[in-house]
Amino acid sequence: MLVLRLLNVVAPAYFLCISLVTFVLQIFLFIPSMFRDPSTTPLFSPALLHGALFLFLSANALGNYVLVIQSSPEDLGKGLNLGKGAEVVADWLDGSRSPGSALPSTHFCRLCARVTQRHDHHCFFTGNCIGSRNMRNFIMFCLYTSLACLDSLVAGMAYISAALSMSFANPLAFLTLLPHSISQFFSGALLSSEMFVILMLYLWLGIGLACAGFCCHQMLLILRGQTRYQVRKGMVVRPRPWRENLQEVFGKRWLLGLLIPVLNVGSDYRRQKEK
Repeated sequence: MLVLRLLNVVAPAYFLCISLVTFVLQIFLFIPSMFRDPSTTPLFSPALLHGALFLFLSANALGNYVLVIQSSPEDLGKGLNLGKGAEVVADWLDGSRSPGSALPSTHFCRLCARVTQRHDHHCFFTGNCIGSRNMRNFIMFCLYTSLACLDSLVAGMAYISAALSMSFANPLAFLTLLPHSISQFFSGALLSSEMFVILMLYLWLGIGLACAGFCCHQMLLILRGQTRYQVRKGMVVRPRPWRENLQEVFGKRWLLGLLIPVLNVGSDYRRQKEK
């Protein structure tokens, strides 16, 4: 439990550090390298368009990340009739107490010491549980993080291609880039800044693929009306049309949340809370 609590603090700091490094590399290294002659740069040049795209993706990823953290399940736990204190809730989870007026799929997380409706999992990179209040923001966070990593990967490959006068037309060029760069770095033929960018390329690839895969898996569960916690516990879920399952998570104004980071507007949970 101590290791998990330590991971719950280190993982968000690691993500913020990677985000800061990515932002600095994009703004001060990749985008300036795309300008051949800043004095004659047209308004809609590829460099400016790439910079606007990166800022859009970064703003959505960071905005949804903040909303996932702010949408704490703690307030929900206060509204449930589960008794007072974490020990009472833990007893309810063990089956020694009657659920009473507890909402379906309610779970108590021992790391957060909070109660979550439609609990899915505990995310260490946000230090928060993912449930009905922040599921949509969490999916948008994963989506835009994967897109931002892909954008940074393409920009980084273009920078390395120009700096080292190499081509990535051959698919094996990216696979052999790291071992070849390590040998050049220790022989003194490669600068430390270029080696750092190469290491970041593989990090962006790993984070982008992981976030994209997690986002696709989460969408499949939503279409089926399930959560990871329900699947892990073998809970039976009443079958519903997939449109209703999507509307429960994304709400009716789903397009607004796709373009800008907003809370779960129009979701079934918020309508129930207002009632």
